[in-house]
Amino acid sequence: MLDIKLIRENPDLVRQAITNRHDKAPLDELLLADVERRQKTTELEEMRRIHKEASKQRQQDETSLAANRARRDQMKMLEDTVNQLDEKIKDLLLQLPNIPQPSVPIGASSEDNKVIRFWKEPRKLAFTPLPHWDLGEKLGIIDFEAGSKLSGSRFYVLRGIGSRLQRSLINFFLNLHTTEHGYTEIYPPFMVKKECMVAAGQLPKFADNIYHDAEDDFWFVGTAEIPLTNLHRDTILLPGSLPIHYVAYTACFRREKMSAGKDVRGIKRGHQFDKVELYKFCEPENSNDELESLLANAETVCRKLDLPYRIIELCTGDIGFGSTKSYDIEVWAPGCQEWLEVSSCSNCGDFQARRANIRYRPSNDAKPQFVHTLNGSGLALPRIVIAILENYQQADGSITVPEVLRTYLGTDVIKKY
Repeated sequence: MLDIKLIRENPDLVRQAITNRHDKAPLDELLLADVERRQKTTELEEMRRIHKEASKQRQQDETSLAANRARRDQMKMLEDTVNQLDEKIKDLLLQLPNIPQPSVPIGASSEDNKVIRFWKEPRKLAFTPLPHWDLGEKLGIIDFEAGSKLSGSRFYVLRGIGSRLQRSLINFFLNLHTTEHGYTEIYPPFMVKKECMVAAGQLPKFADNIYHDAEDDFWFVGTAEIPLTNLHRDTILLPGSLPIHYVAYTACFRREKMSAGKDVRGIKRGHQFDKVELYKFCEPENSNDELESLLANAETVCRKLDLPYRIIELCTGDIGFGSTKSYDIEVWAPGCQEWLEVSSCSNCGDFQARRANIRYRPSNDAKPQFVHTLNGSGLALPRIVIAILENYQQADGSITVPEVLRTYLGTDVIKKY
């Protein structure tokens, strides 16, 4: 969340940020509640002072005692009002998005995002490429009918070497990031408490898109970012402990209400998918450098898989709720004839840290400060599966396996047996 002091002292800055994001956050309501809360707090403090002075009198007549009782009742009412305003302000603060950095392009939607660079030209295939949904069914590795039978629309079953391809990619991602990029692997729960969702910036904003077990109050994660954020919740990290780099695999669950009617063919967008997530805690002055490093780590995966990709800088209207600056990595899928987002790398500043109360001491005698947090996919499935099937397809319908995956997969070609 944003610092209430920053909002109070720079309302125009926050208002402009909300406007640039094309958001409807309740800033004015928050400012009014903050003014009222400070007024009521001043009244309460003054009444406490008067009551304390009056209570010092050794002898009090009935009138004085009655006045004391009346003041106590008034103080109780004011305390209740202040507490109610505190809760209201907290609720309103949770609805305000983060402030984009000045370098973020101004724009209304993804149409206004900025292409930063490309890596490799898309492959020129000597035949008309098939989309992954045709390739997967012909090879017998993606079963849409079984997925629908088991769970309904936007579910599928991977079979045989299709399942192994998915598992091989996850292992490859984790091994690369832990052995070459210096991340510590975490295996977190896939369900978390409500406070974890709030701390990570998922609630209340995205409640309609999250699966929730009401009986036990478990919330299914839509990304490993959520449990990783909360590993150090309510913690003051020791001097010298930053930066901390984590990588985690999780299954991810999203209701996809916000994408109703979109991408209904194939495995591009489902209610359940797998993802390997990169997450960083760092000192504020280093967070933008850490973002560039995070992006480079995710790019390395695409390069080792030899997949053509491009880097997109997100505009203010498309940037994530908790982000100050974001890049997307999109790989080319010749069968679908589109660029597919396989990673979104974001610097969240101290937005999540304030929600989760994660601080650090720059030195032993220094006052605790909020850390900065960053996250990015490294990478997301099943879109990488799509990109491999469509980019490495051959005229006979078989799939050449990327060289870095051959040891994991145990073969250099995927074909129908």
